[in-house]
Amino acid sequence: MRHWLMKSEPDEFSIDDLARAPRRTTAWFGVRNYQARNYMRDDMKVGDQALFYHSSCPEPGVAGIVRVSAPAHPDETQFDPGSGYYDPRATRAAPRWLNVDVTLVAKTRLVPLAELRAAKGLQDMVILKRGNRLSITPVTEGEWKAVIRLARG
Repeated sequence: MRHWLMKSEPDEFSIDDLARAPRRTTAWFGVRNYQARNYMRDDMKVGDQALFYHSSCPEPGVAGIVRVSAPAHPDETQFDPGSGYYDPRATRAAPRWLNVDVTLVAKTRLVPLAELRAAKGLQDMVILKRGNRLSITPVTEGEWKAVIRLARG
């Protein structure tokens, strides 16, 4: 099993939205970065767990834990002309964008970015590196354990 960090803007889709979703599951839609798409397509497996990270908000940070519950499949938003994620070059025969499904494991206390930056053992975590803009990044076993300890507070 691998571990990941998956970023979402809470005004677009928050941990609370996931908690209210049917079966507490959603497609991780709207990813429009090739590296993040490739992680979902090539590396993420059913059963992997991820930190659900609120980004681009007044207090960014880890807000919960999710589990990958379905393998990569076409992101339906790419085919919808009314969606902000529409891609006119995508076709059903040759989709450009994929997503996995995730299921809520647990909401946690918010672990703010500042607390992650200050925590021992997280200095190499991808989310903390300058210039990182990826919405999905791998998390090492040591980083996973450290963030889970922080979340339990």
